Amino acid sequence: MADDRHYDVVVIGTGAGGGTLGHRLATSGKRILWLERGPFLPRELENWDSGAVFVRGRYLTSEQWYNGQDDEFQPEVNYYVGGNTKFYGAALFRLRPQDFGEIVHHGGISPAWPIDYTDLEPYYLQAEHLYKVHGAHGEDPTAGPSSGDYAYPPVAHEPRIQQLSDDLEQVGLHPFHLPIGVDLVEDTPGQATRTSACIRCSKVDGFPCLIKAKSDAEVICVDPVIDRDNVTLLTEANVRRLETDSTGRTVTRVVTELADGELVSFSGDIVVVSCGAANSAALLLRSASDSHPDGLANNSDVVGRHYMRHNNLALMGVSHEPNPTRFQKTLAINDWNLGADDWDYPLGGMQMLGKSDDLMIHAQAPRWAGKLSPDLPFEVMAHHAVDFWLCGEDLPLADSRVTLDKDGAVRLSIDEKNNNGGRQEAAAQASGDAR
Repeated sequence: MADDRHYDVVVIGTGAGGGTLGHRLATSGKRILWLERGPFLPRELENWDSGAVFVRGRYLTSEQWYNGQDDEFQPEVNYYVGGNTKFYGAALFRLRPQDFGEIVHHGGISPAWPIDYTDLEPYYLQAEHLYKVHGAHGEDPTAGPSSGDYAYPPVAHEPRIQQLSDDLEQVGLHPFHLPIGVDLVEDTPGQATRTSACIRCSKVDGFPCLIKAKSDAEVICVDPVIDRDNVTLLTEANVRRLETDSTGRTVTRVVTELADGELVSFSGDIVVVSCGAANSAALLLRSASDSHPDGLANNSDVVGRHYMRHNNLALMGVSHEPNPTRFQKTLAINDWNLGADDWDYPLGGMQMLGKSDDLMIHAQAPRWAGKLSPDLPFEVMAHHAVDFWLCGEDLPLADSRVTLDKDGAVRLSIDEKNNNGGRQEAAAQASGDAR
């Protein structure tokens, strides 16, 4: 392989950001190079094996990061073509108009964006169509306006989730069909057609899709354009640093380590860094030079700072009646997104999780599950479980940041209590035990 190769655009990463951008640019005629750190994820029976995915972590990276207390941990990161979208639940929401303004949270203030909802709205619609999102604009009373409809109808609830939706409406809430990206055609509600790619299985959330029916970035963006003459994808290509010219303002070399350890360089008129929130910051910091002693594009000391993640919480309700649902991820609620009658601050949203099984419960929550019902086998618990995902926001604190240690390892320093009061209150509201 030649040591220097030039492209019109070099895109680092093939996930939600890099994959989507590369797909759009592929039709422009420009010469596009995708550099992906990982390989294609193997299609194998273990894709849908709860033990392999959740217990043994078959697809997680083996690298170790450090937290702010110098403790080593394994990050929930997957290095494959398509990035972490290979494992996401394909719930594809828009931000709301209010999300772009200043928001007062329980833990502090989230500042306003320099753009607003109307700036992104046309692109939301394009992305929804590209990613085959099923849904119904207008069902969620908290959502912003849309300039067009979803290209695909909502995914139908199975009977137990329809009952849940009806029950929530009866107590004055506004459940709606979850916007989800799947290649599904239904002839009757809850039944995939004979030719539908998606079969409405129980493995949509947290698993790679063995039959490529989930709208991940590989399936939707990479695979359809990879055979174009102007598109090159190089897998197992770990970008180590970006080098600049003497002014420090133009990237001249994308130094990349291949699977065999060889270092090669690429260049592009435009270089796009889209390798995830933590790894994008780490790459810029690792690209320190005489012109940029604190990291590339970091004269402000902002690179790596203000790291944000969702305040997430899995909530499992165990009902008296069984829950035979397979494709459970069809419902969401945003009634408490900006607050509640007895809570003045945003609480976030709630959506269904993929259907749990005994291995997932055993892997994710063995201690509390055992205390909750020590005589109830996990298999029985899973059969009666209705599974929810609570998703709130943290705050862009300056000390929540990505740094590198002296050996180049990623250090992720976050405050586990960052705006955590909202998450706790949301759990209380959802469980019917609000203070």
